[in-house]
Amino acid sequence: MPSNFDPVARWYRWLEYAGFGGALWRRRVEFLPELRAARRVLMAGEGDGRFLQAFLATNPQATVTYVDGSARMLELARRRTGTERVQFLQRDLAEGPAVDGEFDAIVTHFFLDCFREEEIANVVARLGRAPMWVVSEFQTPHWIWRSVVRGLYAFFGLTTGLRVDRLPDYAAALRSAGFELTERREGWGGLLVSELWRRRDTMQ
Repeated sequence: MPSNFDPVARWYRWLEYAGFGGALWRRRVEFLPELRAARRVLMAGEGDGRFLQAFLATNPQATVTYVDGSARMLELARRRTGTERVQFLQRDLAEGPAVDGEFDAIVTHFFLDCFREEEIANVVARLGRAPMWVVSEFQTPHWIWRSVVRGLYAFFGLTTGLRVDRLPDYAAALRSAGFELTERREGWGGLLVSELWRRRDTMQ
């Protein structure tokens, strides 16, 4: 049975602030300036729409395909931003169909960590094609952060049914899909990371 973030959607923002203050938000917007030239953007698992709102405000020419598995998260994002420039899709990317289309950029903030190791390559492949991929994620450079991440997985396992207990190797999946890491910035003592990936065949 797939996870369902509907039960925590209403409280997700406040749970995030209670645990990390504004640290996750700073990771999300770290590479927002690099997205200003993008006109067709795919955002996956972005949840309640806070980053979507910020992106639309800074990029008035862009259209967005916004994919999430939670109907409640999609509704919160829709209320926050409207639908004029956004196509909202409810889809389980671990088991559902691929996202059709060519995009200028793909954005996944704290999303790839929701999949098991055996699922992650498929998820990356199902998210379409783009010359740029912006990622925000957790990492565990030492045992203290591994304990924090295990605690987060335990909490979301109980509240949403999430079936993951360790971070997948999303970097290997991105490299296999033809992407190269070009910029990387850390926060919160190394627990959080923002990354900018580009397709190798578009780099000069």
